[in-house]
Amino acid sequence: MLKLFKRHKPRKVFIAGLDCAPPAVLFQTSAEGSLGLKDQLPNLSRLIDEGIYGPLSSSIPCITVPAWCSMLSGKDPGVLGFYGFRNRADHSYDRMTIATANAVHEKRVWDILSEADKTSVVVGVPQTYPIKPLKGYLISSFLTPSTERQYTFPHELRYEIDRVLGGQPYDVDVPQFRTEDKDHLLRQIQEMTEKRFAVIKYLLREKAWDFFMFVEIGLDRIHHGMWKFWDPAHPKHEPGNPYENAIPDYYRYLDRELGEILGMLDDDTVVLVVSDHGAKAMEGGFAINEWFRREGLLVLKEEPRYEGLVPFEKVEVDWEKTTAWGAGGYYARVFLNVEGREPQGKIPARDYEKVRDEIKEMIEALPDHNGKPMGSVAFKPEELYREVRNVAPDLMVYFGNLRWRSVGSFGLPDLYTFENDIGPDDANHDQDGVFVLWDPRKNYGGQYVEGLQLMDVAPTVLDLMGVRVPPDMQGRIVRR
Repeated sequence: MLKLFKRHKPRKVFIAGLDCAPPAVLFQTSAEGSLGLKDQLPNLSRLIDEGIYGPLSSSIPCITVPAWCSMLSGKDPGVLGFYGFRNRADHSYDRMTIATANAVHEKRVWDILSEADKTSVVVGVPQTYPIKPLKGYLISSFLTPSTERQYTFPHELRYEIDRVLGGQPYDVDVPQFRTEDKDHLLRQIQEMTEKRFAVIKYLLREKAWDFFMFVEIGLDRIHHGMWKFWDPAHPKHEPGNPYENAIPDYYRYLDRELGEILGMLDDDTVVLVVSDHGAKAMEGGFAINEWFRREGLLVLKEEPRYEGLVPFEKVEVDWEKTTAWGAGGYYARVFLNVEGREPQGKIPARDYEKVRDEIKEMIEALPDHNGKPMGSVAFKPEELYREVRNVAPDLMVYFGNLRWRSVGSFGLPDLYTFENDIGPDDANHDQDGVFVLWDPRKNYGGQYVEGLQLMDVAPTVLDLMGVRVPPDMQGRIVRR
């Protein structure tokens, strides 16, 4: 049990955001688990052994957007009103919107701190483009279309970055992480991360701040691009392959950089290490729209006119005869065609729940490619969220409880595929990310805590900094 809360002097907070970091890697040693690296990461290990740590249950869905925003606003995806990168703009069949910073209408930690006259430095946190002002400094994330646009606040900060990097461009992401050229991928990730840490250390040296946070997307990219080379449990793993150490080497590099950063912080600064979700081996993909088609729930006007994979957007759907359709991704979004809601709705409104329950039951009964239970889970948004804003999916599906991804395209020879429809990708997301809290003034002795949720981060940060936690935040303060 954590100790009862007592009032304390406000502290500064530094957050290292490691996108996609799983508990099994950070919290286990190589002797305890096949992916455990804790004994090879001296700086992270020290934070864990002297701090409070545990798995951090992500949002549902456990993907970058909405997870980081849920973490930093203390609000669930239903309240935020977006359920992935792309969301239905309305109940038409084709209008979609991208969840950029313009989609975020809830205050995040740095917005609240700005109102409290505290200075923040924010680097690489998703959904910070287009740029919005704050009290402090901000560099946007991998969702930025180009650094030719304004990607910093204040705008002049970009010129400081140019000087720090000697005129080299700042990389918000790697251009293409789904590639077969793994040497090129590794070079891109390393160069991007080295630039990011050069800028972070410059900001630490040169700027006054109360709150500092960065998110490193390189970890997510190397997991998706290289997981099968590392994880012996991956169905495509080949022992002795030349890239077996690529992911551990990158973790060790991140740990060395974190060690340098820790040396730059004072004893007034509490450090958090967090991730938005974890990672796990991806067994394959399930063709959700082809399955709907075979079940008679989705009807096309004609066979796809292209050879090979055909995206859903390029087929002619007979909407008057269609009951349901889905979207691909690390999880599936299922939409129902409801009379009076969609333009050519087929399901009578009075039968909506009955049909939804039937489809949920069908999905959860799906076998895998070997005929064994796949173990899929279908969620109803209103059962997960405090409220459901904008146009949510009717069902959100974790195929094989995230061991399989959703494939929205047509043209596969089978419902099950072991090649990704949008390029090579070895890992899916996992529900649990990581949480570590370390205070240089107090040794917690590696206190393991269960039951932590993503939304607990924002109120904990505000509480550490002596700022009132808004009553509508859904997370709880992690007691120390």
